[in-house]
Amino acid sequence: MGTKTAAILLTACLLLSACTATKPESADSSNHQDSVTSDLSNSAKDQSSKSSPKGSSKQADSDEQKSVSTTNTQNDKTAVKSNETTVSTTAVTTNKMYHLDKAYNVIPNQQGVEKKVVLLTFDDGPKEAVMINKIIDILDKHKAKAIFFVNGYRVKEHPELLKLIHDRGQPIGNHSWDHIVLKNKSEAEVKKQIETVQKIVKDTTGQAPVFFRPPHGAGGDVGRKVAKENGLLYMTWSVGSLDWTMKKNQPHKTETLLKNVTEQLHPGSNILMHELPWTAEALDSLLTRLEQKGYQFVDPQSIEIPAS
Repeated sequence: MGTKTAAILLTACLLLSACTATKPESADSSNHQDSVTSDLSNSAKDQSSKSSPKGSSKQADSDEQKSVSTTNTQNDKTAVKSNETTVSTTAVTTNKMYHLDKAYNVIPNQQGVEKKVVLLTFDDGPKEAVMINKIIDILDKHKAKAIFFVNGYRVKEHPELLKLIHDRGQPIGNHSWDHIVLKNKSEAEVKKQIETVQKIVKDTTGQAPVFFRPPHGAGGDVGRKVAKENGLLYMTWSVGSLDWTMKKNQPHKTETLLKNVTEQLHPGSNILMHELPWTAEALDSLLTRLEQKGYQFVDPQSIEIPAS
């Protein structure tokens, strides 16, 4: 019995010893797993930190979204500017619906374009601010445009009057420098008379004329040639108001001017007038009479300018 009891006790001791040794190994293994997991986590954090300098992936996404948003905004602004440019260009461009025939009448370029029109023109300025403003006030009242054919020597004396016409939105034409008959002059003299006006008008207003009317309606072949070389549409007129024949103290000038125009009136009339006090006085009545007869006022910018 003593021997068996000793054997049993020995076996029990051995079993207890084995169980006690296994638990620390399991604990160590658990600690090792935690350590590996922690190291992997730290490694991942380190990799993330190295690959993404400052800021989380959310910040990067936010920055990218901001970048895309900024780019889209810039593109939108560019598109708006592009559209504004298109609108602006459209606003200042007038379709070329008319041309002048050999008699200097205004002729539609195609069917469907209004035929019953007149072209209004004023020669020999610029003279006086009060008269210019009165004429343009009346034109504005009737929503009309007119070509103001100017002389260079007058522009040199009063450039502010030329600028007044331009700033009030009326087209300016070339009427030579000295208002002399050009048809018997040399080509060099004709070039001087025309080109010096082109220069002074452009220098004063920023825009050179595109219309030319020779003084006294006498430009000759050389006048036509030089005008074309300078990109100018050459014209005289087809209806004369004869306002230049009137005298200061002459009675009934308004009635006379109306009669002179209406007796010659026809579709496409190119009406010649001058910067004169009695013409300014008669203008409202004249334009009203033309409207009553069913005429419209052609915009000079809608007239074709032949290539030089």
